[in-house]
Amino acid sequence: MKTEIIYGIHPVFEGLKANRRKFHDIYIAEGKTNQRVDPIAHQAAVMGIPVTYMHRQKMQALTGLDTHQGVAAVVSPYPVFGFSDLIGHSAKNPHPRFLLLIDNILDPHNLGALLRTALCANMTGVVIPKDRSAVPSPTVSKASAGALEHIRLATVVNMVKTMDELKKNHVWVVGLDKDGDRSIYENDFTGDIALVVGGEENGIRPLVKKNCDFLSFIPQHGPINSLNASVAGAVAMYEAYRQRQCMGKH
Repeated sequence: MKTEIIYGIHPVFEGLKANRRKFHDIYIAEGKTNQRVDPIAHQAAVMGIPVTYMHRQKMQALTGLDTHQGVAAVVSPYPVFGFSDLIGHSAKNPHPRFLLLIDNILDPHNLGALLRTALCANMTGVVIPKDRSAVPSPTVSKASAGALEHIRLATVVNMVKTMDELKKNHVWVVGLDKDGDRSIYENDFTGDIALVVGGEENGIRPLVKKNCDFLSFIPQHGPINSLNASVAGAVAMYEAYRQRQCMGKH
């Protein structure tokens, strides 16, 4: 039986709330009782999950880290969605589809930050490649403040073929690129949209970029060449979110 260890207050609590993983055991550091940890112990009791109170040094040995915040859990692996499941779910949604395609993001902290924003911006789902990408690991769950536990995340073998499939399903593919021909504030993000965010160093890979319907940039000022990948993704996602919220009010 394959398991992994998630750690941190938010990942464990959000994992319990999402109820998408099987929880085998929860560990809490001895003496760690406060208004942030107590709900975890309470929810575990409600769900019949064993809770063990453990010395902090043993907790560090269990997780291999000192950033566990006094909480860890042995759980089933992250339940990745199939791309067809994600599209099928979206087709039943009366609202236009709003997908995030993350290409070539290798830093788990950047991936976690993007997933956190995607969840808050009400994205339909997120797609990452199986290769050349950070994976949905416990580190990503921690970096996302537990958003990974709720987000609909699919992995695909070939991002370009995935983009072609999206186009067949009437989804416009917009690449975020500093050399794009229009700013994000000139785009109409109110329809069925897939936003492509590229990696930390080189952005979107050339073949992926070539297959976008169009490229869009974030206006910026000053001597710094570009924004951090997760920050750039957040700016673009929230411009799209703003437009879509305004559309819903009319």
